[in-house]
Amino acid sequence: MFWVHVDRVQFPAPRLFMKKVVTIGGGTGSFMLLSGLRKYPIELSAIVSMADDGGSTGVLRDELGVLPPGDVRQCLVALSESSDILRDLMNYRFANGGLSGHSFGNLFLSALEKITGSFSEGVLEASKILNVKGEVIPVTATDTSLKVKLADGTVLSGEHEINTSKLIGKIGIKRAFLAPQAKANKKAIEKILSADLIVIGPGNHYCSILPNLLVEGIPEAILKSKAKVVYNCNLSNKRGHTDGFSLDDYVDEINGFLGGDRIDFVTFNTKKASEALVKRYKQKDGGLVTFEEEDRARRGYRVIRADLLSRIKTKHDPSDKISAERSFIRHDGERLAKVLIMLLELGEYESILRDIV
Repeated sequence: MFWVHVDRVQFPAPRLFMKKVVTIGGGTGSFMLLSGLRKYPIELSAIVSMADDGGSTGVLRDELGVLPPGDVRQCLVALSESSDILRDLMNYRFANGGLSGHSFGNLFLSALEKITGSFSEGVLEASKILNVKGEVIPVTATDTSLKVKLADGTVLSGEHEINTSKLIGKIGIKRAFLAPQAKANKKAIEKILSADLIVIGPGNHYCSILPNLLVEGIPEAILKSKAKVVYNCNLSNKRGHTDGFSLDDYVDEINGFLGGDRIDFVTFNTKKASEALVKRYKQKDGGLVTFEEEDRARRGYRVIRADLLSRIKTKHDPSDKISAERSFIRHDGERLAKVLIMLLELGEYESILRDIV
């Protein structure tokens, strides 16, 4: 306890502490989000999907028997406070020879897993080397794969097959699951239970976000946590997966996998991309996510509308073997982070304003 002196009268000052923010996701969505959040004085923890099996990650899983490093690598780079050259090195992707398509960072993490005997220990060592702000936490240590059983009985196996399939939206999902069933990393549970703010997404709905919510213990911890829960709604739908989805459709599915109406806030982009970009995107993948304001009465959550669209033109690395699957309409990390930090303090501000009124 310390004291503030006002005209020689002593008043106890509030204890100062950093708010705890936990992000849940994977892929480029988490990279973008963490790149913005790391600039704020918060205790930041990134819980990362471990179901990736495409591109360089998929090859390393098959050939070396390691856990998937790709999504973890992106989060480590996003939170790294090391030099630009070291960050670039972690993302460097070989274009030729036997290593073609592999990123240096994926090889580095796989080697650390072999040296330490544990992927989680390898991530901790990488965090020290990269001077990471906060923690990057694999959601599970189980070597597991994402599977989707469609309404007609067809089973899609592995994130890559699911991601490239166009059948999900057409036929419908009967069940999504991990095989084998995975238990949550204990540290992930601890971070969720002690969080002030839990941030889900943005990211590929079925391949980056869902795999985290299928891990045993994660939904239960989110339901139990006293934190505010924010879902960052995607900017666009994915053809063959979420065709025609509205903001409410995404939230309904997320709450369904959580096992209860747990989402408190949803961020939604109001800035329109250029007509040429939207047309190009519709031809390649899917339309933009819609939001029907008149449905407000049925919602148990509040929608935060803001300009969250990135103005940076997305460039795909030709050496990235799955670059064609990556979105080029993206959030702006700094804009999104600013909104989330405001939400983090919203309860205190609202309380003060009610007292003034």
